[in-house]
Amino acid sequence: MEGIQHRMFEVNGINIHIAEKGKGPVILFLHGFPELWYSWRHQILALSNMGYRTVAPDLRGYGDSDIPESVDSYTCFHIVGDLVELIDVLDPHERNVFVVGHDWGAVLAWFLCPFRPDKVKALVNLSVPFLRFDRNIKPVELWRAYYGSDHYISRFQEYGEIEGELAWVGTDRVEKEFLTDFPVLLPKGKLFKRPLDEPITLPSWLSEEEANYYVTQFQKTGFTGPLNFYRNLDRNWELLKPWVGCKIETPAKFMMGDKDLVYHMPGMKDYIHNGGFQEDVPGLMEVVVLEGVDHFISMEKPSEVNQYIFDFFSHFIEPKKKEPSAVCFKPSL
Repeated sequence: MEGIQHRMFEVNGINIHIAEKGKGPVILFLHGFPELWYSWRHQILALSNMGYRTVAPDLRGYGDSDIPESVDSYTCFHIVGDLVELIDVLDPHERNVFVVGHDWGAVLAWFLCPFRPDKVKALVNLSVPFLRFDRNIKPVELWRAYYGSDHYISRFQEYGEIEGELAWVGTDRVEKEFLTDFPVLLPKGKLFKRPLDEPITLPSWLSEEEANYYVTQFQKTGFTGPLNFYRNLDRNWELLKPWVGCKIETPAKFMMGDKDLVYHMPGMKDYIHNGGFQEDVPGLMEVVVLEGVDHFISMEKPSEVNQYIFDFFSHFIEPKKKEPSAVCFKPSL
C-alpha cells in the first residue's frame, strides 16, 4: 500500500476517513458490505498510476469513519449527503467526480445520480444493477417472500440479536465466511454451512494478511453500523417514493460476475439483458459479465476491472489545451 495517504474530513456532521493516491481527475470509490476502503486497494494503486486521483472512503459506520448510534442515521439520504459534501471537499473547483461503486456502494452511486446528477461525471458500477422502485411492496417483505425468514436481509433486521450471534461465532470467522462464500441464508443457531471447527480455505485472490486487515477493523467497530444500512431498506422505500419512475441519464457502465448471487436472483438476468435495465438507465453504455467471477469482482479480477474503468472514463476526459508557442519577431532593419 505504498504511497497511499489517509486523511479525515468532517462532512455532513460526521468524520469520514479516506484513503487516496495520485493526482488528476478524482475517482471516488464506494465499497460494499462487509468491506472497507481496502477493497479498492488494487484500483487505487493502478489508476493513480494512470493519471487519476483515486479516493476511497470508509462509508459511515465502517472502519475509521464515525459510527452514528441511531439506526435512523443510515438512510440513503444520510449517506448520499456524506458523499455530496465529500465530493465538494475533494474537488472544490468542479465539484463533480468520476464514481465507481460495488455492492452497497453501487446502490448508493445509483441513488447519487438522480439525487445530484451534477456531482457525477460518469459512473462504473459493479455487481448490483439499478433496481426499480416498487410502490407496492417493501423490500424486506419481498426478500422474505422469495427466500424465507432465514434470508440474510431478514436476519439483519433483528437489532442486537444478529450482532450477538455474529459475536458468538467470532469476527475472524464471520468476516472470512462473508468474503469467501457469502451466505444467502443465515439460520439461527447455525449461521454458516461449514462447521465452526472446519478451517476456511481463502480464495486465491485473498491472502491471509489481506483478510486479517478486515478482521482487525471489524474487531474494533463491530457490525452494527454496516447492518444499519440494511435496517433502513424499508425506510428508504418510503423516502424514495418521489423518485419512482425516474431515469438515470448519467453515462454509466456496469460489470458483474456470472457466478455472483445477484446475477442469479429471480428475474435479474432478464432485467439486465432484455431491456429493463437500459430503460431505467438510459445513460447505460455497456454491460460486462465476466465468466467464472463471483461477487467481489474488484478483488477477484483487478487487472480487468482496472482496464475497464480506465477505458470508460477516458471517454470523458477533455484533452489538455496546448499552450501557444512563443513566437519571436525580429525587428526589420
